[in-house]
Amino acid sequence: MEQPKAQVTMRFHGALNDFLSPEHRHQAFRHALQGRPSVKDLIESLGPPHPEVDVVRVDGEAVDFTHRVQPGSSVEVYPASMDEAPGVRVGPPLQDTPRFVLDVGLGRLVGFLRMLGFDALWRNDFADDTLARLSHDEDRILLSRDIGVLKRSEVLRGYFPRSTDPAEQLVEVVRRYGLTSRMHPFSRCVACNAALTSAEPSEVAGRIPERVAERHSRFQQCPDCQRVYWAGTHHQRMQALVDRLRELEGAP
Repeated sequence: MEQPKAQVTMRFHGALNDFLSPEHRHQAFRHALQGRPSVKDLIESLGPPHPEVDVVRVDGEAVDFTHRVQPGSSVEVYPASMDEAPGVRVGPPLQDTPRFVLDVGLGRLVGFLRMLGFDALWRNDFADDTLARLSHDEDRILLSRDIGVLKRSEVLRGYFPRSTDPAEQLVEVVRRYGLTSRMHPFSRCVACNAALTSAEPSEVAGRIPERVAERHSRFQQCPDCQRVYWAGTHHQRMQALVDRLRELEGAP
């Protein structure tokens, strides 16, 4: 007679349901247990990458990712949040000054983050190994729409942008990491990520259009790539986006 398979009861909360198959979303469900997996391996086998997990409770007790799940257990998994929960979180605490590394598909998002003043690394040829290494070694938040790279064990901080629209991705990241109060708009080069410095008109002469030189007297320049910035129409559009993001402070 065939023995019944060992099972556990799983329940995922909030945004973690985005990673589940439709029949498992927003409800408790039974799941066949293979061996005695760690809670991290069990969670990721069902979809969610571990950097998006905040708290795990097994039979009502908070556990870490190394906890071995026993048959018959009830496992509840909660998404990362802004609420402080000392001694409970399975991931690292939020950084005072968040830094990012982004995968190749998020080239427009990286420009937005730099425009807000955040240190954000991106290249169009970053391999998955490089992304994971930079995230770990430099304590950077990995932003990627590749769930596989977010599941790599060396990645401690990471987020999967749900939207495919770069402006909406930015709103997601600002909300997730509470960036509104940490923004320093127009302080970083959107092209190469270096911190900008002030420049006199005489310093940028010959590197800007004549009509710009006639209308503007305040400039910034990148010490690395020598790009020059001024408050033109593009700046005004970006300022409108900054104002929209500042309205997120305290918004539900």
